[in-house]
Amino acid sequence: MGVATPAPQASARHRPHYARPVTPSDALFDLPEGERVPRRRVLVLAGASGSGKSSVAGRLGIPVVRLDDFYLDIDHPGLPRARGTVDWDDPGTWDLDHAVATLLDACRCDSLTLPVYDIPTSRRTGSETLDISGAPAIVAEGIFAAHVVEPLRSAGVLAGAFHLVQSRTTTAVRRFARDVGEARKPLGTLVRRGVALWRAEPRLVRSWQSAGLDPLPREGAEDALARIVSGR
Repeated sequence: MGVATPAPQASARHRPHYARPVTPSDALFDLPEGERVPRRRVLVLAGASGSGKSSVAGRLGIPVVRLDDFYLDIDHPGLPRARGTVDWDDPGTWDLDHAVATLLDACRCDSLTLPVYDIPTSRRTGSETLDISGAPAIVAEGIFAAHVVEPLRSAGVLAGAFHLVQSRTTTAVRRFARDVGEARKPLGTLVRRGVALWRAEPRLVRSWQSAGLDPLPREGAEDALARIVSGR
């Protein structure tokens, strides 16, 4: 992917109306007195970079919040560094508070304003408005998705939390092909990052499991998640 031109501010993206809205008993969390009962819950999908999270989420037929769009800009002060450059695999490069606030808004609003982030330039380039009216749930996917699980669970709006499982070598090959094809970073950076992520994946899996995420085989993941969304 080449360097994107700045997206227009708050550009509208229209979506069809979705199936049954979540009932009041489905999702309750603390709100100021008089506020509306939440309309939907959040399905969280984590996994290694290149594991297929975006593809799976995009096939569920519900709104998707891309958590990678909540990265901080490259010139944000205090970003963690590794191997002489910003370590974009460290959650310190990511705006957790903004992501959680947006997901909580999604549980009680029919319209969301989401950031648009350009990975090749490591900058936010604009925003977009997502119509989620009538959606029974939303899915939040990204490499840092595990970090939103506890805040959502505490708020009572977590529909489920999963991490995709497949061979880490398969994931590494797919990640490298994608990143080269989209020109995400210089080739040397992609090679070094790919090796580091391949080595780190078992540790990441343990951390996801410790955070309460359930393993979900990549093959058949769409069908399994669709059953949760539909209540079957």
